[in-house]
Amino acid sequence: MKQILLLKDALRPLLDAIRDLTPIVLVIAFFQVVVFQQSLFALEHMVSGLFLVMIGLALFVRGLEIGLFPLGEGLAQAFARKGSSFWLFLFAFLLGFGTTIAEPALIAVASKAAEVAAEGHLIDHTQRAMDDYALGLRLTVALSVGVAILLGVLRIIFAWPLHYCIISGYILVIAMTSFTPESMIGIAYDSGGVTTSTITVPLITALGVGLASSLRGRNPILDGFGMIAFASLLPVLFVMLYGIVVFA
Repeated sequence: MKQILLLKDALRPLLDAIRDLTPIVLVIAFFQVVVFQQSLFALEHMVSGLFLVMIGLALFVRGLEIGLFPLGEGLAQAFARKGSSFWLFLFAFLLGFGTTIAEPALIAVASKAAEVAAEGHLIDHTQRAMDDYALGLRLTVALSVGVAILLGVLRIIFAWPLHYCIISGYILVIAMTSFTPESMIGIAYDSGGVTTSTITVPLITALGVGLASSLRGRNPILDGFGMIAFASLLPVLFVMLYGIVVFA
C-alpha cells in the first residue's frame, strides 16, 4: 500500500502535465484535420516532442515543489527572524534583478527587438549596436523588477493597499505613453509579460508568501500575493523611460 502511494505521488506531476497539455493537443489536431483537412505531418516528431515536453513540464513542476518554493519561503522567514531591514531589502532587489536578467523569455524578446530596431533604422545595423541595445533593454527590465520586488516587500511590511499601488502605477503608465517614442510603446507593454515567467515567478511568489507568514499581523493570502503585479507594472514604466532617454 505504501509503495502504491509513493508511486502515485511520484507520477502525479506527469499525470498533471498530460492533463494540462491535452487541450493544446486537441486544438492543434482539430484545426489540422478538420479545418485544414490535412494529415498530421511528421507524426513521429510530434509524438516524441510532446513526450519530451510532458517530461520536462513534470520535472519543472516537481522542482518548484521540492526546491524553489521552499527555498524562497525559507529565505524570507530567515530574514524576518534576523530582523535586518537592510539585508532583506538588498536581497529582494538582487533577487528580482538576478532572476530577470537570466529570464530566457526576456533574452529572446530583447534580441528580437534589437533586430527589428536595426531593420527599422532606429539603431545602426551592426552586431555591436544590436548587442548594446538588447543588453540595455535587459538591464532596464531587470532593474525595474528589482525595484518592483523591493516595493512589494515594503508593501507587505507597511500594509499598503495593493489596489491603490497598482491603480497609481497604471495612471503613470498612461501618462508616460504620451511622451514615449512610438517605437518603444509596444516593447514597453510587452516587457511586463516576459518578466513573469519560469524563473522569476516561483521565487518571487515564495518570497512574498514566506515574508507575510513570518510577520505578525500579516495574512499570507491577503498580503503575500501581489508582487507579480509589481513585477509586471514596473518594467512598462522603466522601458518607456529607457525609450525616452535613448530615442527622444
